Amino acid sequence: MPKVSNKGKQMPESPIRKLVPYSEIAKKKGHKVYHLNIGQPDIKTPDVALNAIKNNHIKVLEYSHSAGFESYRTKLSDYYKTHGLPVDVADIIITTGGSEALLFAMGSTMDQGDEIIIPEPFYANYNGFSTASGVNVVPVISTIDTGFALPPIADFEKLITPKTKAILICNPGNPTGYLYSKEEIMQLADIVKKHDLFLIADEVYREFIYDASESHFSVMNVPGLEDHAIMIDSVSKRYSMCGARIGCIVSKNKEVMAAAMKFAQARLSPPTFAQIASEAALDTPKSYFDEVITEYKDRRDTLIAELQKIEGVKVATPKGAFYCIAQLPIDNADDFAQWLLESYALENETVMVAPAAGFYSTPGVGLNEVRIAYVLKKEDLIRSVQILKEALKAYNNK
Repeated sequence: MPKVSNKGKQMPESPIRKLVPYSEIAKKKGHKVYHLNIGQPDIKTPDVALNAIKNNHIKVLEYSHSAGFESYRTKLSDYYKTHGLPVDVADIIITTGGSEALLFAMGSTMDQGDEIIIPEPFYANYNGFSTASGVNVVPVISTIDTGFALPPIADFEKLITPKTKAILICNPGNPTGYLYSKEEIMQLADIVKKHDLFLIADEVYREFIYDASESHFSVMNVPGLEDHAIMIDSVSKRYSMCGARIGCIVSKNKEVMAAAMKFAQARLSPPTFAQIASEAALDTPKSYFDEVITEYKDRRDTLIAELQKIEGVKVATPKGAFYCIAQLPIDNADDFAQWLLESYALENETVMVAPAAGFYSTPGVGLNEVRIAYVLKKEDLIRSVQILKEALKAYNNK
């Protein structure tokens, strides 16, 4: 019998989606499942984006340019400039989600066996993208005790080898919600310039900042970093358009963009209808975002306050995105998360969480942590935490 590749065997499971079969079983039992496991916003997609599809009269669904429609890239460049980012049309390639943008970034800057340093915990699919690209992840650990702040630069320095090609960050962070300060970004800029590395910044949650004293500082705003900086972006969270699968890779490094264009040409083009919706979404009024940010801030504050009421639970308050990492009074979050779906219900209801070990690449780290996405209504978040509280008692007494 033919065998699958070693790469296929090494491809990690998604800690976010691997428990889906158990949630389906729970639902077939008649249990309501509160999904705290996945960053699928329940916020309505802007009407302007949906109407662009509903009212479109395309006769032939054609390919677009491999870099995406010029009209979309032009409008996106204007959007970035309005937000203080010096991004020109030539600096943008539209991709099939931020996921493809990350694959293009790795494929354009790294060869088989090269290394990328990533502060962990990090978005779990970075492990998958790295495996698919033949790249080795070198983690530098951040901890819940510091709120998942940037580890000391000396910790990065110790990990740099001749095979190191890039540092990758998510800002604000998934799964931690941590927002890197301007000072932290400048520290990273100094080290990548010193060692001639790339700084790849996944900035898909840039709008989701909750405290008036905080603001997002992009790698595209660092003077002298033009040849090193690569920004990843997406419409998924900004406009609650996860299903559109539209993102982009952005860089002023012409060699990187020329290489990325070859990857873009190899997959032909990003999806046409989704680009039409994404271009239209750029006309979303500011009031939409004001309401969204207010709603998520309320959800964050509600979730953290409720979690802090549970004895033995430790949680870092996120500054952005819509996730937090919670440390639970258990030994194995994978077992607990599966048990919640398979064997537990409170008044016919249970919760689904994402075990956090899958957001680390260091073995044995994060075993008692879960990622919680606060993408549900406040009353559902309160109920979810009530269920979690009672479930922890039952689990630890079983």
